[in-house]
Formats: sequence, structure tokens, C-alpha cells
Amino acid sequence: MTIEITRIDPFDADAVDAWWDAYATAERADRGKDTPVWTREESRSELQQESQVVERRAFLLRDGEVIVGSASLALPRKDNTHIAHLAIDVPPAHRRRGIGSAALAFLEHEATIDGRTTMQGSTSWRYELGADGAGAPGREFARRHAYALALGDVQNRLTLPVDSALLDRIEADIVARTGGYELRSWIGPVPDAVVEGWAILDASVETEAPSGDLDIEPAKPDVAAIREQEELLDQQNRTSIGTVAVTPEGEAAAYTQLVISGDDGNAYQWGTLVRTADRGHRLGSAVKLANLRLLMHEAPHVPAVYTYNAESNAHMLAVNTLLGFVPTERMGELQKRLG
Repeated sequence: MTIEITRIDPFDADAVDAWWDAYATAERADRGKDTPVWTREESRSELQQESQVVERRAFLLRDGEVIVGSASLALPRKDNTHIAHLAIDVPPAHRRRGIGSAALAFLEHEATIDGRTTMQGSTSWRYELGADGAGAPGREFARRHAYALALGDVQNRLTLPVDSALLDRIEADIVARTGGYELRSWIGPVPDAVVEGWAILDASVETEAPSGDLDIEPAKPDVAAIREQEELLDQQNRTSIGTVAVTPEGEAAAYTQLVISGDDGNAYQWGTLVRTADRGHRLGSAVKLANLRLLMHEAPHVPAVYTYNAESNAHMLAVNTLLGFVPTERMGELQKRLG
């Protein structure tokens, strides 16, 4: 068997459809038919974006005329340029034939040509399989190919709406600690008045939050990258909801972001961070609470919020539990150093 791997044109509708079909089929086979995945049009818009931040490459895997899988490579162009992010999806009907291994070797070669020294990817499995994911197809594939579990995450789901009395009790418990800070919330792009502070916090979130053994460096704050991301959200029919806690001097001390998918209807928790100098004031809880209230008021049709947190992040997991989140899945962030 010879596997043909071809890069697709993101403006070739049939090719993108075939690429997405392989991705969605594989993900839902392993994680459950109702698991939330990126929608077809969200994926198409991302592939088509001319990004200054990351180069995206998508590939179809074929055995003769039969499409047997899909793969992708994301190459950061501004920060962490030693890293390549990969994804491989082979539907169950085509597994155990060396297709995934061939795709992985191809992606590693592509990354090496581009000067990358660290490969990173992720795989998800059912929560009840435990933190190691033993027996999950993606986890075992990674293990066989020397990809280490660099960070383990928990996916949690919050069914909406949340009882307002619960939110009132939480707010009453934290209000004394948050005095002196102003909370500002909005829907859509980050206001110009706070976007520089937002960019600083957003650039720090991956390294300030638990990062395990991930080979990542702090990113540089970049307002242009924030605006580029907002343009993509608009193209994807997604809506951003943001909240910051602002000091008396007007500096952003904490931030949080929810993104609503206009296609699947759910909301997804993106970054949440309190800068080091302002910790201990319950600002993380305060901004998440304010953002959740705005979400429920402005988008009452949203059925649920999904969030991922490092399994080691006991504080944030406790906050989520208090709000009513329940664990639904686990995700492993995988890593291999090349050479």
C-alpha cells in the first residue's frame, strides 16, 4: 500500500470538505458522536485566513482513489518558532494499516525542513479512562511514536443557565476582596482602551498557567495579533465576550474570554489570567462571573460552556466546580523533540 499525501488548496471546497469529513469522523468515533468539534465552516475559514501569526497547512491522505485520513501542520511565525503543531485523523475503517505512521513521518519531515525542533499535538479521550488515557487510540498511537504526555487537561462542561442565586452567593463572597478594581465587559472586539493590557495578559496565559513539560516560551504582546484573531472570529461566525478587571490606574489586571460558536451554539472558555502583582484578590473568579452573567443575558440560547484546564490546576478546577462545571473528557498535550 502506498499512501499519497497532498496539500490541499483551502479554497477548493471539495478538498476542504473531504479533509473535514475525515477529521470529524475520526474525532467522533473516539470521543463520542455528540462531542463538540470545530465545525466545517469554522475550519474552512481558519484554513483560508492569510495569517501573519501562523502558517497553516492541511493535507489529504489517499490510498489510490480512497481518502483515508487528513492531517495538518501549524507553524508559528512570531513566537515559539521552534515548534510545529500537528494533527492526524484516520477514521476507524482505515486504521492499523500504517496510514497514521506515514502521515506522522511526513509531518515531522516537513517541520524539520522548516527548522522546527519540537513537535506538539493533542489527543482527547473519555474521562473515565483516567489521566494517562491508557487504551485510547490517539494516546496509544502517540506512545508508540515517542510522543510524551507533556500536560494533562480536563474538559469540563457547564449546563446553562446557571441559577442566579448561586452566582449572587459567589459574588457576595468575593466582593470584599475585589474592591478597588473596576470590571469592564463587552461583546465583540476588545475596546481600544484596554487592548494593550489584554494583549499582555493573553501573551502570558500559556506560560503563566500550568504548562507541565511543554517546551514553550513566553509570547510577545501583540495587538495586531489580537485584531487578526478577531477578524477570524468574525469570518467563523463566532462571537467573543470579554471581561477585564482594571486597576485605579487603568491597567488590565485580569482578563477572561468566552467564544460562542454560531454554528454549534455552544460557548467555549478561552484564556483567563490574573497578572502576578494582582493575585489574591479573587479577580479570576470575579471576571469569570461577570462574563458568565453577560453570556446568559445576551445569549440565552447557548446551552453549555466548555472549558479545558490543566489537571494540576487545582484552584481553577475548584472555581469551575463551584460554578457547576462537571468533567466530561480528558485531553493530553503531546510533545516530541526532533533530532
